[in-house]
Amino acid sequence: MAVQGSTALRSRLDLPRAPEMLGRRGATLGRVITITSGKGGVGKTTTTANLGAALALLGCRVVCLDIDIGLRNLDIIMGFESQVVFNLLDILERDIAVEDALIQSAKLPNLFLIPAAQYGDKTTLGAMQLVFLCVKLRDMFDYVLIDSPAGIEEGFKSATAPADQIFLVTTPDVAAVRDADRVVGLLGSVTAPSPQLLINRYRPEL
Repeated sequence: MAVQGSTALRSRLDLPRAPEMLGRRGATLGRVITITSGKGGVGKTTTTANLGAALALLGCRVVCLDIDIGLRNLDIIMGFESQVVFNLLDILERDIAVEDALIQSAKLPNLFLIPAAQYGDKTTLGAMQLVFLCVKLRDMFDYVLIDSPAGIEEGFKSATAPADQIFLVTTPDVAAVRDADRVVGLLGSVTAPSPQLLINRYRPEL
């Protein structure tokens, strides 16, 4: 990625510009970004994968964390589906080491994935479990990107609990915008960062 493109990415998404964020940080802790949406099918998981790849191209160590328990898709989008051995619930419930569950990209060595489990449901993962996991991941990576389940149920609450920054993905259609507005209202009622809106499939002529 060109330097101009790198600057534009950090500026548009309000990402840290400090030189220590480009590569290992030493004592600087990593940043947790939750990518969420009110409505499914708006491109949230694709956004997570693309943002992870872009940050890895900048030289940052990035882990994408799929917490959509029971509906795992991020591994497919990232092309890692044949490499999954352990998953998020293995780490949390079976004491599998984080390092053993990580899947590393062959094309982008700075990019990693922790896949969700295909069993269980959104209530299986508690908010504090994810907070404690992110404490460890912050020390290992420059960015932790959480691919949140769509909607506003327990999975959403868990996904936003450890977030330093929240990206709310929507499309311009009425249903998606209304659901996004609902998410904004919910985030305003709890202790959470104000979300940044990412509009996908935008057609200026409309």
